[in-house]
Amino acid sequence: MARYEHLPIYKSALDLCVHFEKLVAGFSRYHKYTLGTEMRAGSRAVLMQVLRANQASDAPARSTELLVLRDHIDALLLSVRLAKEVKAFNSFTGYLHVVEQVGSVARQNEGWFKSTQQRCAPAGRVRPGERAAPAAPGMGA
Repeated sequence: MARYEHLPIYKSALDLCVHFEKLVAGFSRYHKYTLGTEMRAGSRAVLMQVLRANQASDAPARSTELLVLRDHIDALLLSVRLAKEVKAFNSFTGYLHVVEQVGSVARQNEGWFKSTQQRCAPAGRVRPGERAAPAAPGMGA
């Protein structure tokens, strides 16, 4: 079983789950049991997908899991935006804090995905940020 407690994205996703649990408690009854339930479940899905990505056996499998994580994050962000539009949040600062936390998890996911993609790159292909090998002397050009 892969360890995950050390991962910054795991810590951020866990903080996001805890924050949603506390935030949704302040919603009105209607929003608590509709959008609130959806957002809490979405944040837990993000956390579980981080664990699945960490447990992936190789880089291609991890890339696939990270793409699924991206979809979960997008769905969660959509629910948060909908909750803002129907004024489920008690304050704009609560919404702003949630969007910042979700954005942080999304940025970490993209960084992890790019790192994984670089490990998957076939030999001979120049990776982003690297220089191509210089041509052998006397080979023209």
